Amino acid sequence: MRKLTGLLLGVAIAGLTATASFAADTIKFAFIDPLSGPFAATGQQGLSQYKFAADELVNKKGGVLGKEFEIVAFDNKISPKESLIQLQVAIDQGIRFIVQGNSSGVANALTDAIKKHNKRNPDARVLFLNYSAVDPALTNDKCNFWHFRFDANADIKMDALTDIIAANDDIKKVYLIGQDYSFGKAVAAAAVKMLGEKRPDIEIVGNELHPIGRVKDFTPYARKIMSSGADAMITGNWGADMVGLGKSVIAAGYDNPIYTYYAAADGITKTFGADGKGKVKLVGEGQLNPPPNDRADAYAKAFKAKYPDTDIGQPRIANVMEMLAKAIDQAGSDTDMVAIGKALEGMEHDSLWGTKVFMRPDDHQVIQNVHILAHTDDGVSHDFDNSGYGLVVESTVEMASADAPTTCKMDRPE
Repeated sequence: MRKLTGLLLGVAIAGLTATASFAADTIKFAFIDPLSGPFAATGQQGLSQYKFAADELVNKKGGVLGKEFEIVAFDNKISPKESLIQLQVAIDQGIRFIVQGNSSGVANALTDAIKKHNKRNPDARVLFLNYSAVDPALTNDKCNFWHFRFDANADIKMDALTDIIAANDDIKKVYLIGQDYSFGKAVAAAAVKMLGEKRPDIEIVGNELHPIGRVKDFTPYARKIMSSGADAMITGNWGADMVGLGKSVIAAGYDNPIYTYYAAADGITKTFGADGKGKVKLVGEGQLNPPPNDRADAYAKAFKAKYPDTDIGQPRIANVMEMLAKAIDQAGSDTDMVAIGKALEGMEHDSLWGTKVFMRPDDHQVIQNVHILAHTDDGVSHDFDNSGYGLVVESTVEMASADAPTTCKMDRPE
């Protein structure tokens, strides 16, 4: 009897704890990304942006449903296995919103786990807000109702990049290099396919994947790029791997265009410096130079005043916070994940960055303007790494890939 009484008491206490968590005074977001190890700088940058966006764009306006947003950090050490552990810890704490972006390998693990959790626990469902993991599979064959992507996927970005490359008659040879995991493979496959369609005369003189986060010296890779005679290179590298690759190609004397996904901030901009001017191009969303409006300009200045050693390298984080606030308000609940999800899908949002953002209901892939940005110190009012260098918009693809097909077959909850 004592054992049974103790067990029942334990269950009751657990139930009260869970109820207290769900009835909290704040709306919590579990930020699951690397906060230690080789990609810590990227994770810390994202965490700072989330905290700032939550306070500046939501909490200062009174929050949502009378509650403020709170960002709770969980270090996943860029490991899918560790990410699943941290996901469970967050769920056990009653957190209903999961934000993650660094590594599509992690995102693939999280989306599978969240789908299973929500099926088994309909009274404790969570939403996955993917702000930077761009493996196309996440909104194609692996799509599910609980996953929303706020960044353009790898194929959308490559479509924009290869348009620019195809229009440059001086480019005859291209070298592809990336990290050896799902995202790096997706970038390489998209480049081969799209260049083949748009410029079949272009020769792929290198198509190489390297271990993610484990290469200490990229000199051998830089030598291969130099000896290949490449007129341009394409890389999806990010974080420490982009810094390392950048240092090595600069040291090797590479003097041709470098087309990238993430060659900005986190020490990357400072690494390229003057050597990157006229060479480094980046595909991405958001616009800092020139600022699209006074609100964006003021937001960027306020962020830099609070985080002088960090940059707004991921403008879409502001979209995540504003769109979630709107969805929660429309649902009239911060715990009804079905209602919030349905409010999010199909949402049109006037972005802080002066453009429309549309969450496509077919696959939960955000559709937005995609820019080709140039690394320069000309016309830069908001630089990165306190280097004087930043990114200036060279061209824009409006509502990129809005009509692109998807293989997503989404099962929606009742």
